[in-house]
Amino acid sequence: MDTECNYTEELIAHLLTADDSPRMEQILRSLLTPSELSEISKRLQIFKLLEQGMPQRQIAEKLGVGIATVTRGSRALKGD
Repeated sequence: MDTECNYTEELIAHLLTADDSPRMEQILRSLLTPSELSEISKRLQIFKLLEQGMPQRQIAEKLGVGIATVTRGSRALKGD
């Protein structure tokens, strides 16, 4: 588990080297597959829509994700 923590710290440090949006996009595209980048982007949208009060089923339909994915996002926002 300690190694995993070190990997996470290294990832964060690497991401923090981006000093502008194009550089951050370059870093993310080099680290993630197109599918992973799309999924992370959708997770952010899930959080935003939940915070705006949109119903979970509507979010799932709008973003083309499963209701379980939206529910997971809701739990993450609540800190569960």
